[in-house]
Amino acid sequence: MKFRSLWPRIVCCLVVVTALWCVACEQSSKIYAIEKANPQTKRTLPVGEIVGGDGRYGAYAWLGIPYAEPPVGDLRWRDPQPAKPWAGVHEALSFGAACPQYTSMIAGVSGPRGTVGGDEDCLSLNVFSPPIAADAVPKGDARLPVMLWIHGGGNSVGAAARYEGGHLATTQKAIVVTVQYRLGPLGWFRLAALRASAKTDTERSGNYGLLDILLALRWVHDNIAAFGGSPDNVTVFGESAGAKNTYSLLISPLAKGLFHRAIAESGGVYCSSAAEAENFADAPEPGSTKSSGEVVLALLQDEFNLDRAAAKRKLGGMSPAAVAAYLRSKSAKQIIAATPTKKTIAIYPQLFDDGVVISSGCARNFQRPDGWNKMPVILGTTRDEARLFLFRDERFIRTDGLIPQFVHEDLYLRTTAFISKMMKVAGADLPAAAIQAQQQDAFVYRFDWDEEPTLYGADLSKMFGAAHGMEVPFVFGHFDLGGKMANMIFTADNRAGRLALSDAVMGYWGEFARTGKPGRGTSGNLPEWAPFGSARNHMVFAAPKGGGWRLEKSDLDDKAVIAAMLADKALGVAGQCEMLQSRVYIGWGFTKEDYAAVPECKPFPYHARADL
Repeated sequence: MKFRSLWPRIVCCLVVVTALWCVACEQSSKIYAIEKANPQTKRTLPVGEIVGGDGRYGAYAWLGIPYAEPPVGDLRWRDPQPAKPWAGVHEALSFGAACPQYTSMIAGVSGPRGTVGGDEDCLSLNVFSPPIAADAVPKGDARLPVMLWIHGGGNSVGAAARYEGGHLATTQKAIVVTVQYRLGPLGWFRLAALRASAKTDTERSGNYGLLDILLALRWVHDNIAAFGGSPDNVTVFGESAGAKNTYSLLISPLAKGLFHRAIAESGGVYCSSAAEAENFADAPEPGSTKSSGEVVLALLQDEFNLDRAAAKRKLGGMSPAAVAAYLRSKSAKQIIAATPTKKTIAIYPQLFDDGVVISSGCARNFQRPDGWNKMPVILGTTRDEARLFLFRDERFIRTDGLIPQFVHEDLYLRTTAFISKMMKVAGADLPAAAIQAQQQDAFVYRFDWDEEPTLYGADLSKMFGAAHGMEVPFVFGHFDLGGKMANMIFTADNRAGRLALSDAVMGYWGEFARTGKPGRGTSGNLPEWAPFGSARNHMVFAAPKGGGWRLEKSDLDDKAVIAAMLADKALGVAGQCEMLQSRVYIGWGFTKEDYAAVPECKPFPYHARADL
C-alpha cells in the first residue's frame, strides 16, 4: 500500500473532527453579526471612535476592525500599511471577510470543494472584553491582560471568525483579540522579480503573513488601552500554524517588546529555504511544487496555453518589472488556483528565515541567549495528534461509506502513537529544554481528552481520541461549533467532565496571561503547574473520568521513541520514513543520522540542507 507524505497533514488547522466524514456540509463554527450597537461599548481609538455590541457569554465584542489597508493592487506583496483614520463612529458589528483560500467546511470559507473564496480586503481583527461600561474602562495598573489569538490552517486556510473569544474574556477578565492575516501565496511568497521593486528589507523577505501579525501586535500596543487592556501585558497564543507563527514571533527581531508571554499549541518551528520557496520543482536545487516559480509557470501555461518548456522560455524573456506587474494583474483566485489541490489545505513554502523578519537559523535561535525574544512560554500537544492526519488513510480506516470502519485498528493505534510522541518531543519537550537552558520558564502540557461517543458502531474515542486541534474548544470554553453534525462529539454524557476540564484549562491560560506563570489557575485551587525543568514536568489535561488534570513527569525521549519505532517491523520502511519526516516538519530535533537507520528512506531536499 502506497504511503502518502505526512507533511500536508501535519500543518492542518483546527478541525471539527467529525466533519471529516459527515455527509452534511455544515460550518464548523457559528459566525454571527451583532444586531445593534451598544452605546456602552463606545471607545475612542487613535484612528477614530468605534462602537461594538453585546457578544456571546455576556461579553462585549467589536468585530471586523480594520488594522491595515487592504493589501490589493500595488500593496499586494508589500509591507502592510496601517489602517487610515475614519470619520464618524465606526460600527464594528460583523466579522471581516476571510482571506483568499480554498473553500472548505472546516476552515473559513464555504463553497464547492476545490474552489477559491475569500477577499483580499481581509486584514481585520476582533476584540472581546468583559462587559465594561464606557465610563469604567480600567486605566493604569488596573488594565486587563491581553490575549492575541493566531488561528491555524497551515497558513493557507482559516479565519478568525471561527474562534469565539467571549467566554475566555469574561471568565478570565482579559481582553481577547483574534486576528486575520494573509494566507497561502498571498501571505508567503519569495520571488526575485518582486524583490527588485521592494521598498524595504521586510518586503524582500516574503513573510507578508507574519508582517501582518506584527502590524496587528503594533495595533494592540497603540489601541488596546482604549478597551481596558494593558499594552505591557500581551500574550500571543495559537494552535497548529498559529503556534508555528507564535514560535516565529519569538525569533523575530521585529517582535521584540510587542508581546510578553507565548502559548504554542501543537506547533513548532519549520522555516522554508529560499530554494524551496522560489525554485522550480525540477531545478538542480529543487523547489516546492508550490514555489513562487511554479505559481508563475502555472499562470503562464494556463493563460497562453503553453507547455512547461514554453512557459519557462516566456518567463525568461520577461523583465522583473514585467513579471511583478503580471502577477499583480491577476486576481487572488487565479493566484491560489494556480496550485490546485485535492485536499482541504494546499501547503505552500512559508516562514523564511531571512535574517530580517525571522532571525537566520530558525529553531536554533532558541539555543542562543540573544537569538530570541525571551519570555515565559507554555508549549504542548495533544496525546493523539496524528489520528487527525491519518484518519482517512485507507490502510487503517475505511471512510468510503457513511460510517467509518477500522481496517487495521492495532496498526493504526501504534502508528499514530509513535508519530504523536515524536510531535510531543519535537513540538514541546525539546524546545522547552532549550528555552529553560536560557534561564527562562517553560511550561509543558499534554492534552488527553478522549471521551467522544460511539456512533453507529464507530468508536470515535479510538478513531480520534485527543486528536490534533481537540484542545481548542476547551481553551475558549466554547463547544457550539455549528450544526447538529458538527457538535455530535460533545454529548450530554461528556458534558460535565469537559466543562470542568475547560474551566481548568481556561484558568491556567488566564493566570499565565496575567502573571507569566500558570500556577494554580485563576481560581487558585488547581494543582500547581511547575516548569518543565530537569524533572521534565508536564501538565496532563484529561476529564475527571480520565484522571483529571494533574502534573506528571514526561517519560518521552527522542532517541528512545525512534528506536522503538525502528524496532516495530510491522510499520515497514514506508511507515518508518513517514514518521522520520514527521519530526522535521515540526522543525526540531532532526539529525541526518536518523536516516542512516533506514537507508531506503530518501531525505526530502530540505533535509539535506548544509545548515542542518
